[in-house]
Amino acid sequence: MRTLLSRLRRQPEPAAQPSILDEYVTSAPSPQNAVDVFAGEWSSQVPGVSAGPIPLFADDRVEWALDQLGGVTGASVLELGPLEGGHTHMLSRAGASSVLAIESQTRAYLKCLIAKELLGMPAARFVLGDFMAYLRDHADRFDLVFASGVLYHMRNPVETIALTARAGSRLFLWTHYHDEEIVRSSELLSPRFTTAETSSHEGFEHTLHRFEYESALQLKGFCGGSAPHSNWLSRKDLLAALAHFGWQVKAVSFDTPDHPHGPALALVATKS
Repeated sequence: MRTLLSRLRRQPEPAAQPSILDEYVTSAPSPQNAVDVFAGEWSSQVPGVSAGPIPLFADDRVEWALDQLGGVTGASVLELGPLEGGHTHMLSRAGASSVLAIESQTRAYLKCLIAKELLGMPAARFVLGDFMAYLRDHADRFDLVFASGVLYHMRNPVETIALTARAGSRLFLWTHYHDEEIVRSSELLSPRFTTAETSSHEGFEHTLHRFEYESALQLKGFCGGSAPHSNWLSRKDLLAALAHFGWQVKAVSFDTPDHPHGPALALVATKS
């Protein structure tokens, strides 16, 4: 009996259970309080507060695109995957008449709403959902389709290209692409690409290079696609797919084969 009692006395205290009171903010209202709802999860440097490391609210790629496009004053824009609203803010400030920004990741969507509240984006409307479902189901037309950092997160990137050609007359695209030699020489990338398979979409033959997200799926700040893997295109297939679906590439820049997360480029394209 004594032994049993001594064992019971040595039992650890039960862990404290989370309380809804932990969700209350007790300091005076501030922009930083709003950003700190997602502390440690931000990718973007948000003006006026401490957030993430990347200058997506002052992005040279967007400035280059605006120059190549001759500006966006009065233009309607469809933005695919706004992440945290940095590019949306730049497009709005550049004079776009409207920016419909479609985000499927719920935490990223809420961060977009925080950025809009803090910085003001009167031309922008953020909506939560899958932009592929939207593109398949709607016939809306826009002056510009803006797709930065999304194509390499698609399972069927060629379908995405085909659908953008239905939705707009101008395109900005920044994306990673697959290069076999570069991938195989990279300790970071090589284990993530597992297979390659031929595919066809609306008569366009291409190769899909399967990329596994692996442990990145455990991060609250994850900003990839909605499946455990995506498929990348080679540079050759990317440019050929654009041409197949009627896009005429007018300029290419930020072409960085040595990008640490895989070769990447930015381009502007138009349709006649």
